[in-house]
Amino acid sequence: MALLLDTHVVLWWLADDDTLDSATKDRLDVDSEIFLSTVTVWEVGIKQALGKLTSEGSLAEYVRDSGFAVLPISADHAIAASALPPHHRDPFDRMLIGQALVEGLTVMTRDRAFHA
Repeated sequence: MALLLDTHVVLWWLADDDTLDSATKDRLDVDSEIFLSTVTVWEVGIKQALGKLTSEGSLAEYVRDSGFAVLPISADHAIAASALPPHHRDPFDRMLIGQALVEGLTVMTRDRAFHA
């Protein structure tokens, strides 16, 4: 099953955070079908600029360079995201859901709103 990572999952993986169990960390370390959305890089950059995330250097660049396959945003992704019901109002998360639907990916997240 190919995965699309939600932003918090990427940040936990980069930080080697214990929130992710060892099996998940191992899978993220070796699986070639793990995707990172361009929207995640954008979201991290915005949050760092607003002071919601702190890091020495550009956290968005660390995320981009994490080694996961980067999934660009397409017009089809935007159309799918805009057609979603209003269960989730976060535009970054809506784009992740749209991308996952179009590309046949499973979003790895702890956000319960994704399930709706």
